[in-house]
Amino acid sequence: MDFELSDEHRLIRDTARRIAREVIAPRAKEVDETAEYPHDFFDAFRSAGLLGMAIPEAMGGTGNGILPLCLAIEEVAKYECGAGLMLVLSGLPNRPIVFGGTPEQQQRWLPAAATGETKGAFCLTEPDHGSDAANLETRATRDGDEYLINGNKVYISGGTVADYLTVFARTGGAGARGISAFVVDAHAPGVHVDRTDDKMGVRSVPTAHFSFQDARVPAENLLGGEEEKGFNTAMLTLNSLRPTVGARGVGLAEGAAAYALEWARERKAFASKVIDFEAIQFMFADMAIQIEAARNLVYKAAFLVDQGKYTRTHAHHLSIAKAYATEMANRVAFDALQVLGAQGYMKDHPLERHYRDARQLMIVEGTSQVQRVVISRAMIERDLVYG
Repeated sequence: MDFELSDEHRLIRDTARRIAREVIAPRAKEVDETAEYPHDFFDAFRSAGLLGMAIPEAMGGTGNGILPLCLAIEEVAKYECGAGLMLVLSGLPNRPIVFGGTPEQQQRWLPAAATGETKGAFCLTEPDHGSDAANLETRATRDGDEYLINGNKVYISGGTVADYLTVFARTGGAGARGISAFVVDAHAPGVHVDRTDDKMGVRSVPTAHFSFQDARVPAENLLGGEEEKGFNTAMLTLNSLRPTVGARGVGLAEGAAAYALEWARERKAFASKVIDFEAIQFMFADMAIQIEAARNLVYKAAFLVDQGKYTRTHAHHLSIAKAYATEMANRVAFDALQVLGAQGYMKDHPLERHYRDARQLMIVEGTSQVQRVVISRAMIERDLVYG
């Protein structure tokens, strides 16, 4: 087992690190306060060629893979977790087209996404159906050479800046088998952004609420055929990108720990540097143990995805990485803030932002509880065996 990064991996990591320090870090506080989408972050990613890593070369992307994408996300999330989400969104709306689209559909949408010419958003969650996505209610009805889509989608990351939407809607009966996937023009008649959310954290990337009112979509925008691949495509997409959410957690935790450590090196209390107290040293040691464990889980999960191992048989590995890394980020952000005491609670320091941002990670793309359902199912079905 080789734990060393390749030259390509190191180049991608170092490129993202440079962008993180030069572009993202100086504006991290500002974009949180204004809750305005940072187009300059996106432009930096585009100029560096970081937007096509989750899209195969044959489909117009750079095809580097999910592990390199995780490396880039980890670097930028050290300073601003929303920047990591922006890189996640280079894959999330596009993987359904990778998995379920025809060659013609892939060439129609993916090259422009890979170069940053267009942005997408992933529309699965509904007001009454978050984790219970198999029972979604948005409906697509055939009308000649078009479909009419009616329904609502909520908490759609990047929805207000998207050019196209990957929308999951019901074309058949109840349950997962009745769901299909469509690519929808975000500005088409009948597609409405009803509102955006005033969020606790990750405020730089807006989440939108969409309503679809007789939105007409060409039948050629149906991915994979009616009721054939829709729900499965959604699950494969979420599985394959779970490591990227974990990478956001790893990066956030690294950023929080690094900031608190430098503060503790300089701050004096009781005539000593804060870092000289054993109680504080042990807190940092615990942070390091958890960060290293999480990083190894995330890298392994990303490696598995790049080997094509993201179906139900391997899903528990991806869920373990996502659950542990995101929960770890919350613990480390908590402890890093505690090191600073009252100062950490103030907006003068980035730790209160890290603390708020971390909380999102345990909810998005499958809650920690959903990950445990996947993990325990694998144990019961003997896909994960310890005896």
